[in-house]
Amino acid sequence: MSILVCGGAGYIGSHTVKELIGKYEVVVLDNLSTGYPFLLDDRVTFINGDLGDEKVLDLVFTEHKINAVFHFAANSLVGESVEKPLMYYLNNVSSTITLLKKMVEYGVGKFIFSSTAATYGIPKTDLITEETATNPINPYGRSKLMVEEILADVAHAHDLQYVILRYFNAAGAHELGDIGESHNPETHLIPIVLQHLLGHRDKISVYGSDYDTIDGTCVRDYIHVTDLATAHVLAYEGLVSGDVSNEVYNLGNGAGYSVKEIIEVCEKVSGKSALIEYADRRAGDPSVLVASSEKINKALGWKPKYHLEEIIESAWKWHSK
Repeated sequence: MSILVCGGAGYIGSHTVKELIGKYEVVVLDNLSTGYPFLLDDRVTFINGDLGDEKVLDLVFTEHKINAVFHFAANSLVGESVEKPLMYYLNNVSSTITLLKKMVEYGVGKFIFSSTAATYGIPKTDLITEETATNPINPYGRSKLMVEEILADVAHAHDLQYVILRYFNAAGAHELGDIGESHNPETHLIPIVLQHLLGHRDKISVYGSDYDTIDGTCVRDYIHVTDLATAHVLAYEGLVSGDVSNEVYNLGNGAGYSVKEIIEVCEKVSGKSALIEYADRRAGDPSVLVASSEKINKALGWKPKYHLEEIIESAWKWHSK
């Protein structure tokens, strides 16, 4: 039996595939719109195709004995989602419905869904639990929450068991240095800072210096991508064993770091100094977003292995190559 990883050639998907290889047979479906085939192991069966294409899915499910689906295939840029909402609802929601339709048709009953902290919007608490109200403020977050609700309905009507993983700021690269974070355009803080320190950007723009935080800049929870990958594998194994079913879990370190603190650690790791430009706040940016991962720790024994400096060291090794 095989695991189908949709979006497995992307950043988080490829790291999860790396954790699966050697334990399970893996089939990756990716249209390479944001993924890269060089991130994949030679032992992976790779299919270049769109998630919303029923013919492609028929091919996958008839030619491979799939018993579970990991779903990473989504557009994920908040700003872009505001500018192109239909693209986000078409790819993130409609294509997922097509996937679920085919899973039901072929009797594939286990689903691990890559969700996001964006489902919470601007929470009224600094430490976010799974009980925190969901109130997304952009099409990206709404598209992910829509899929979460669809999953609950499908599971009620059909033989489907799922785990939803809402993660916060994914960062870092694999410890071997062979795969890492590569977005175009790049929107994540740590790679932006490291690109600047490598001479690929003139400066770093910090949006807002007057938040009610330790140094006036936004505070976020950063989680190593391999820790995220490990959580996906544990979630799948929990579904197989029957220990968990139809659950939602946050994935984070449980600690927040400000933008200034991230830049300082990047400077320490690289041995270089950054040129910082302060700009106005961005609309909709909460001052603090930190996840409680107590629920998944109790259920599956998951806890982050990597701390901030290790996260940035792994990213620096990757970007330096």
